[in-house]
Order: sequence, then structure tokens, then C-alpha cells
Amino acid sequence: MLNQIDLSRIDLNLLVLFETVMEERHVGRSGQRLNLSPSAISHGLGRLRTLLGDPLFLKTPKGVVPTDRAEELAAPIADILARVRSVVATAEPFDPARSQRRFTIGAPDGVSSVFLPPLLDLLAKSAPGIAISIRQLLPRQGEPSPDLAWRDALTALEARDMDIAIIPQAEFPVRFASLLLYEEDFVIAARQGHPLLTDPTLANYCAAQHLVVSHLGDTHGFVDNVLASHGCSRRVALTVPNFMFALAVLAETDFISALPRRFVEMHAARLGVVSVNPPLPLGRFAMNATAPKAAMRDEGVAWLVRLLQASMDNAIDKSAPTAEVVRPQERQALEPPTASATWIAQLR
Repeated sequence: MLNQIDLSRIDLNLLVLFETVMEERHVGRSGQRLNLSPSAISHGLGRLRTLLGDPLFLKTPKGVVPTDRAEELAAPIADILARVRSVVATAEPFDPARSQRRFTIGAPDGVSSVFLPPLLDLLAKSAPGIAISIRQLLPRQGEPSPDLAWRDALTALEARDMDIAIIPQAEFPVRFASLLLYEEDFVIAARQGHPLLTDPTLANYCAAQHLVVSHLGDTHGFVDNVLASHGCSRRVALTVPNFMFALAVLAETDFISALPRRFVEMHAARLGVVSVNPPLPLGRFAMNATAPKAAMRDEGVAWLVRLLQASMDNAIDKSAPTAEVVRPQERQALEPPTASATWIAQLR
């Protein structure tokens, strides 16, 4: 491991050079991006090779290709640079209209599919330079407590691996701030013309072929617990790893599936999938945006949380006027967690 004296002699620009060459796979194009000559790029690569003890990039007739060691270093170096850029970005007042920052939001795919379209709409109008990365979050398999099922997401937040998490959890440790974005319940989705849609009784529901969304292929979900409490059961004929895939399969088969209502309302129609209310109540669940309270001192993160709320307010009430971007100086303290039903440990 490098000691402090070694680190003091390292030029951070070498890591930027590494990142650029890794992306371009060409010395000339890398020089154009960095406003450096090809010889300067080659000289920098030589210093990197000495520093890291590996050739890193091998010449080919069409450019350069990374070595195995370079491939291994790509993600850690990208993470280091992202953190440095984030620190530098917070050193000056945050202006969303001019900012070029990239924010990472973590969420399950059925949640990101709901909040992302209205969020991107607001960003395009008022903060076009802001970039968003979505990180898919998954609950811990088999965790009996919904709150504990998402603890890996909280750990990632505290490590600053992402800026905000939007997870189906009602209560958070005191070191986190949270804001209710929307509430969700479930509907029964199927292709247009499916027999169940005209007669969605409990008996017909149980007799149908069921599709379950499960990233690990587990067939037992919260629906089975609800059915068991009424002395009923179902047959799960298929599992798929995400909600968008589920819609595509439903459109072409006779399967049915319990899916989040807002997700279905936003995405099902274009695939010819429709929905009905379930024969049994499946509960109502809270979707909360959360971040460590320490992270909320970052004006950009605080602004993004408020913008998420504005975008969801617009999506829920489409008759409302377009929301204005919340400026840092106008932001309010995050509301305390809203008391509501807890989400299922496995989002399905």
C-alpha cells in the first residue's frame, strides 16, 4: 500500500488520463479530449506503468487495448475520481441550472420505473446539465423483517456509494433523514382479453397461472401469505427477475401477476397489459427517499430529494402546474418518516 510520502508525489491527472484512455481506447482521441498531444499522453502512460507496475494498455493497429490489470483497476479508479469530483463540486454553491454533477439514486426496478420518467422531465426543463445514474437495489433474500431487508442499501448510503435510496421502508435509524415520495398498492395484471379480467373472483384468481417477480427465482411471496391466511393457495408457473420483463411476458401469455399499481399505470398500456383490483386487499406501502443526515449538508443532494418529491407530486396530480426546481436556499428540512405499512421483504 502506498504511504503518505508516495501519495504526495502522485499526480491525480494520471488517473484522469487512465480513465480517458480506458474509455477511448486510442491515444490520439484521448489527447483531443484532454487537450494534450499524443506524445504527452504516451509520456503519462509511461509514468502510470511505472507507478502501477503493469503495461496497462497494449498497442494494436486500431488503438490500444487494456490489460487484465487495467480492467481490474478501471472500476476503483472511476470510483476515486467520482468521489473527488463530488467533493470539488460541493466546494462552491450548487446551482442546478448550471451544474454538471452526476447523482446516483438507488432503488428497486419497480420503483425506479415510477419515479424516473417524471424526474427526467423536470431535469430536462430546469437542470439539463445534471446526470443521473440508477443503481438497482435488491432486498436481502429470506430476511423476515422488511426494515432489515434493506439494510445493505443503508450501508451503501453511508459509504457514499450512492446519494439517495428510494426504498419501501417506513422507519429509519435516527442518523438518516427520509421523505415520503408516494404510496403504493398492488393490482392484478394480465394481457387484454384475459378471462380473469371479466370475473376476478378469488377462486378464478387462485386457479390462474401466476408469474412472480423474484431476482433469485424464489416462488413464495407476500401474496402466498395473504392467500394462506384465507385458506387458499396458487401455482407459480414462472418467475422473472424484474418488473419490466414481467410486463413483456404477461403481454404474450395467459399468466397473471400481482404488480405495483403505479408501475402498471405508467408502463402497461403500451404493451397491451391491463389490470384489475385484487380479490383480496394486499395492503398499502410507503416509498421513502432517504439519505444520511450528514449527506444532506450537500446542497445538491438536498435539492435532488426535494426535486424527487416535486416530480412525484406532478406525476400523481397531472392537473397541477409544472413544478419549479427547488433552489438550495429554498429547501426545507426533510420531513420525519411517515408512518405507514411496511413493504414486503421481496418486492413482488
